[in-house]
Amino acid sequence: MTAPARPAPPVVRVGVVESTQAVAWWLAADGAADRTVVVADHQTAGRGRRGRAWEDEPGASLLVSLVVHPRLPAALRPALSLAAGVAVVETLAGAAGLAARLKWPNDVLVGGRKLAGILVESRGGEPATLVVGVGVNLAQRSFPDALAARATSVWLETGRAPDREAVLAALLDAFDAWRARLEREGMAPLAARWGELADTLGRRVTADGVAGVAVGLAADGALLVDDGAGLRRVVSGEIAIESGVDHAPGR
Repeated sequence: MTAPARPAPPVVRVGVVESTQAVAWWLAADGAADRTVVVADHQTAGRGRRGRAWEDEPGASLLVSLVVHPRLPAALRPALSLAAGVAVVETLAGAAGLAARLKWPNDVLVGGRKLAGILVESRGGEPATLVVGVGVNLAQRSFPDALAARATSVWLETGRAPDREAVLAALLDAFDAWRARLEREGMAPLAARWGELADTLGRRVTADGVAGVAVGLAADGALLVDDGAGLRRVVSGEIAIESGVDHAPGR
């Protein structure tokens, strides 16, 4: 006898909220199921990494947060950020024909400008709960002067904006697949795919007091940098990439 299919995790749709992350955490505190999804039309206080604001134009972005109860050891949980980044790049390739690239740890770039960002937040205790937030610029035709040189959108890159619901469905499928693979096979397949899509590896970078050539990822997702004396680990912080310097063979 075939077992009944499990019900799909809920998708909570909201209009204007302070932050999809805040809504997801509220739902998590109320016992939300694994992979509960929050989608908003607009955020008034969207959050980015390191306390930065994430600004969006109402109705022009995919703004989504997922409640995740990971089946991973604590050391591997940060890699969910990398899995989300790979999922976004693969989604953009399929939905918009864009060859986006990944800047460690979790920026999605096209032509060196940011098209999407990822924020993973966790709170103490076991079993663990994380909230994975993704913001993708879809239909913006312009950005404020302060952002114009470093932000872009699918519309600006292609002259069209894909259907937001189609992008959401593709993103959730891609994230689910990479999360499952991370839980099943560990870091190696994800690190290999991330490396194929990375804009960071083989470049001279500075981050967190470390300067050298980014050469790969550690088993926990930390960036490995060759500073000339050995490999150094960068586990957090904002990296700066030296333009015009590429040390990767064959690139």
